[in-house]
Amino acid sequence: MDAATESRLISSITRPTLLLDEARTRHNIARMVQKARRNNIRLRAHFKTHQSAQVGGWCHELGIEAITVSSVKMAEYFATHGWSDITIAFPVNWREIDVLNRLASEIDLGLLVEAVETVNFLAETLKHPVNVWLDVDAGYRRTGIEWDDVDTAKAVVEAIQRSPEVFTLKGMLTHAGNSYEARSPEELQAVYDLTVTRFTSLRDALGIPLELSIGDTPCSSVVEDLSAVDEIRPGNFVYYDVMQVIIGSCGWNDIAVALACPVVAKYPQRNEIVIHGGGVHLSKDTFVDRQGRKIFGMIALPEGDGWGEVLEGSYVKSLSQEHGVIAADQETFDRIQVGSLVMVLPVHSCMTADLMKTMTTLTNDTVRMMV
Repeated sequence: MDAATESRLISSITRPTLLLDEARTRHNIARMVQKARRNNIRLRAHFKTHQSAQVGGWCHELGIEAITVSSVKMAEYFATHGWSDITIAFPVNWREIDVLNRLASEIDLGLLVEAVETVNFLAETLKHPVNVWLDVDAGYRRTGIEWDDVDTAKAVVEAIQRSPEVFTLKGMLTHAGNSYEARSPEELQAVYDLTVTRFTSLRDALGIPLELSIGDTPCSSVVEDLSAVDEIRPGNFVYYDVMQVIIGSCGWNDIAVALACPVVAKYPQRNEIVIHGGGVHLSKDTFVDRQGRKIFGMIALPEGDGWGEVLEGSYVKSLSQEHGVIAADQETFDRIQVGSLVMVLPVHSCMTADLMKTMTTLTNDTVRMMV
């Protein structure tokens, strides 16, 4: 697209700008809401991806009533924007107890616990009741009680039960982040089945009724029968990204964000194009393709007020702070000129959105995120 044919939105972009396709976002949200309803389970969407009151409003319009966040600060932000059922899916930070007390007095607050020490601390310092979930490690190896460590789980449950005026034990919660290693529907189904098996084993050993909550976009997107759990907590599904395409969670046309980057240099001797758009805009998340190439983002060209099909023969090969380097096939190299724009589809939309803080819709509205 040359300057003469650029849309008003595209021609107004002068620096790295995160574009948001509202129609795709709403479609992604509606599809996940419908899947949860078909399975008769709760969709407690994780809002760490968009971190936006406006996008949160779209979620509410489409039927989402309970949410997950990844920090106390994020819980404060969404509580001030009308959300009243919030689970903080992150280990309790003891040093934020004053804010937790205030939130617990205002909303239906859910917290994760994995150690007797944390339960005892909360029992002594909380002034208002909260819901608690056992944080369980079902295979990802990040946080949580290991699924087969029955003794620790029992000790935590007993500590919770000693303070019924403070705690309502809701269930067990995990993030099946190991699903990000999958590359087929069959592998994702296996991750989900293994997570459920391990959850069920621990629940049986504890001998008490507990809800089961899992949180990951790949399994939530691909597995059709999710009825073995009570709650799903996907987050990335609102925008998706290149990694989700590689996993098989979505198609290219489901990706709802792209970073518009000005082209600042071309190097014909190596068929490389340099853009203004680096690690401070996209993060440095990568994936390795079947040819063994490390890829920092895929590219498309402007089309209308958005972007066209992915140019699969070209990709972002490296990022520094402000620079991005595109390895281009000959046809793409010839089409892209200095002074034009390239649309980079991020490997990880959560990180890209967090770095950019504001987005521009394809109708040229500004969507702001928490700061």
